[in-house]
Amino acid sequence: MSGEVLVRFAFFAAVVAAVFISAGLGLAGFWWAWFVFAVAAPLALLGIWDLVQGRHSLLRNYPVLAHMRWLFEGIRPEIRQYLIESDADAFPFNREQRSLVYQRAKQEQETVPFGTQMDVYKAGYGYFTHSLAPVHPASHDFRRRVGGPDCAQPYDISLFNISGMSFGALSGNAIAALNKGAAAGGFAHDTGEGSISPHHRRHGGDLIWQIASGYFGCRTADGQFDPEKFAATASDPQVKMVELKLSQGAKPGHGGVLPASKISAEIAETRGIPSDRDCVSPAAHPAFSTPEGLVDFIAELRRLSGGKPVGFKLCVGHPYEFMAICKAMIARGSYPDFIVVDGKEGGTGAAPVEFTNSLGMPLREGLHFVHMTLTGAGIRDRVRLGASGKIISGADIATALALGADWCNAARGFMFAIGCIQARACHTNRCPTGVATQDESRQRGLVVEDKYKRVANFHRNTLRGFAEMLGAMGLDDPGQIRPETMHIRSTDPTSILHHRLRPGQLFEKECPVAFSDPWSLARIDSFRPSDARDG
Repeated sequence: MSGEVLVRFAFFAAVVAAVFISAGLGLAGFWWAWFVFAVAAPLALLGIWDLVQGRHSLLRNYPVLAHMRWLFEGIRPEIRQYLIESDADAFPFNREQRSLVYQRAKQEQETVPFGTQMDVYKAGYGYFTHSLAPVHPASHDFRRRVGGPDCAQPYDISLFNISGMSFGALSGNAIAALNKGAAAGGFAHDTGEGSISPHHRRHGGDLIWQIASGYFGCRTADGQFDPEKFAATASDPQVKMVELKLSQGAKPGHGGVLPASKISAEIAETRGIPSDRDCVSPAAHPAFSTPEGLVDFIAELRRLSGGKPVGFKLCVGHPYEFMAICKAMIARGSYPDFIVVDGKEGGTGAAPVEFTNSLGMPLREGLHFVHMTLTGAGIRDRVRLGASGKIISGADIATALALGADWCNAARGFMFAIGCIQARACHTNRCPTGVATQDESRQRGLVVEDKYKRVANFHRNTLRGFAEMLGAMGLDDPGQIRPETMHIRSTDPTSILHHRLRPGQLFEKECPVAFSDPWSLARIDSFRPSDARDG
């Protein structure tokens, strides 16, 4: 055996030697040697198994010792998060952001010392202009009315709400804590596409019922939309708005997947699905296939709901597709009550890495595009805009408003408030804090009566922080932060914040090419561009 081989097998050889030596010493009367034997013998058996197995070449070449690779690989995220990363390292939320949520949720001190850790001269750094005549807003319970002329039951939505997270992706205790917190704080809780569970209903918090392509809670046996089931649920006074999900930021163009292993009897009943197979939502809606079909479907949902606000959520992809929807609104004379723009930086329980990293517009660009398109089409005043995508602070809210939003939603921020530690084990059913798991033993770690208070605290303290920032800017109402007011500046001269459309400019010859070209491709009878050819 060569020296190299001896070095590779040195640890295994030492273990084997320890087995024989400790056994001999034990038989000779040295009782402590049996403790060494109890440790060395299993390791020796493990090394023998490593040599005979054929799956991992690394184990065959480095028996026993190679297991250290998998050990350190398994704890790498924790080592990075707790020992290596700085307060400003995003992963995807940095420690400073997470700490802010924890402190606000627990009513602890939230100030920071010694100045910002951000590079304020880095291209793309954004900042807000302050006033030499600051004011003090009388309240931080900011609200916006949602509901157009065709809406019989408008809703005054909080400036900051819980974004869509489904029962099934989240545990029953997590849903209960979020909804009870929303009830205590007087803000809205989006159900996510998993429909309305008993954990939502138990505490009475205002609900935004999200309807996705699987039509959970309002589906036929073969997965089609069921108008009667929809009308029955939408009539519930707890349901304040209905949100049709076209796509989401973390996996745009990809249907949702809930593994059979996570589908309990309660989840199956809530969604109206069998529990013995994976729950897979189609990527596209079966109920419509064209922009005008979407507009008509939204109008039908509003009618079936008794006139409650109905809108849609999307992560912007092809610009001409959203513009086609706008053209269809104008042609039909029918408008959604709201649109929620989700950024590609949004989170999800699980998604293919190609989708998470490489598809969809980030929130700032997508929100700016939607706001400018509605403005350029002359219909911005008919539709309210919501925004979601890594929004957890008052500054994040102000940024979204400066790009055109009327209100904001957050998902992972509220997950932090109920105990999430960013372990990134959401897809494994082994969430260590009981937030994103159906394992009952893990769920017990999340105590609803404690966590719901943190949800309400986080909401209240975040809006308080926003109100203080608003006052420092010399303003007393969030509606005064608009794209045209230039309260936000950027050190990047090519920033999208510098490009704006006038009302109705999409119909004029002097329209920027970035908007006029996709507008010319948009058609109301298809999501395909007007110059596309079949085949």
